[in-house]
Amino acid sequence: MNRPLIKTTVLGLFVAAALLAAGVAAGLWWAARHAPAAHPPAADAQDGRTVLYWYDPMVPMHRFDKPGRSPFMDMDLVPRYADEGGDTATVRIDPGVAQNLGVRLAVVTRAPFGIDVQASGIVGFNEREVAIVQARSGGFVERAASLAPNDVIRSGAFIAELLVPEWSAVQHEYLALKALGDAPLEAAAQERMRLAGMPESLIREIAASGQIRNRVAITAPRAGVIRELDVRPGMTLMAGQTLVRINGIGTVWLEVAVPQAQAGAVRVGQAAEAHFSAFPGEPVQGRVTALLPALDDAARTLRVRVELPNKNARLRPGLTARVSLRGHAVESALRVPTEAVIRTGRRALVIVAQAEGRYQPVEVVLGPESGNDTVILSGLEEGQKVVASGQFMIDSEASLLGITARLQGAPAAPAALHEADGVIDEISASAVMLTHGPFKTLAMPGMTMEFELANPQLAQGLKVGDRVRIGVRETDSGLLIERITKIGGAQ
Repeated sequence: MNRPLIKTTVLGLFVAAALLAAGVAAGLWWAARHAPAAHPPAADAQDGRTVLYWYDPMVPMHRFDKPGRSPFMDMDLVPRYADEGGDTATVRIDPGVAQNLGVRLAVVTRAPFGIDVQASGIVGFNEREVAIVQARSGGFVERAASLAPNDVIRSGAFIAELLVPEWSAVQHEYLALKALGDAPLEAAAQERMRLAGMPESLIREIAASGQIRNRVAITAPRAGVIRELDVRPGMTLMAGQTLVRINGIGTVWLEVAVPQAQAGAVRVGQAAEAHFSAFPGEPVQGRVTALLPALDDAARTLRVRVELPNKNARLRPGLTARVSLRGHAVESALRVPTEAVIRTGRRALVIVAQAEGRYQPVEVVLGPESGNDTVILSGLEEGQKVVASGQFMIDSEASLLGITARLQGAPAAPAALHEADGVIDEISASAVMLTHGPFKTLAMPGMTMEFELANPQLAQGLKVGDRVRIGVRETDSGLLIERITKIGGAQ
């Protein structure tokens, strides 16, 4: 065969093969198009259970009216049955499974609450228990005790002996006038001795003995720690020169750093309990004696002074302590264990336990924390049971089922807000200046700043000094207050 004929034959074979393949593919497509759909087993054929909808477990928020393949994942859609609680916004968990998950319930209670402030503090000297010893007249130090700063001394302990030459003249004058027996002149001479700086005990001793005494012993007027010492043998002293500064240690001050958002919960006279790692299991009871007027610039904390008894002088300046400032019960409020609250970063949820092993996620509005409990401003009712342990697993299951938590009795969930406590510094119909605590969901530290109000009515009934809890929403122009609730009295 010649070459052109061979090429023509091969080309014909390729064309025929291509036409055959196209015919087979068209036949398979036609068969697939007209064949009965291969659905998963019909849900209503299984014991007559009613199917509410079909869904993809990986994308549970999308619901489908018919079975088939998921458009999101390479898997079949899964039916949701009516008896599984799909439309009742609850999750049903078998009691045995709940027990294995460690589900623990707590009751929503109503009781008076006081805001307990937890903070840290550092021990310092009680600056009200200070004694300063000075030279009343010029003189010389003839001898001194072997003392040093930070030594602990007792009351009446010897410090130094001073020679005061100018006292000799006034003492001679006094003794001479006393010998004359002229009472008015004698009294005037005694007064001159007092003005010369002589102590009353020395004047009485001279009057009784009739002897000149120009040397005087300086003793400690109180027990405590020597903070300053400026007296050595041979020194020349001037009138008014400080010799010793002694600080008593019968009581000490604990300077406590209270976050500014909790500053309104602290009052003078409030009970305090200090726990020292050096003395485990031995808390020390004290009371708040002063609220210092300025906040710490770096930490933005209120400095609170707590006075503690110092039994056996074992509380030493520089020791640190964990401090609990117990607030007074101010009003009745709903409360749940703090561990029962789920903070998603957008809102706060609790899992409410219902009958027959059903659980419902409910959005709540939180108030301040009180000890191990958190105050609930809205969303729950007294007597309800909430999940205090294992709630995160139930919340995950609810999310897979597409169940959305809402405030009870509300038609829809409110906008996601970021919450913090604060104190009102300035307020108007359109804005409020707040000293607020940290926004945990924004990773934003506490500070003082101005917020715009979403509605002028939010400012009604509020005034400078009120402690409030705010809910803010992020906008292009900054944080906007959508909710503001008074949680305590004015400072």
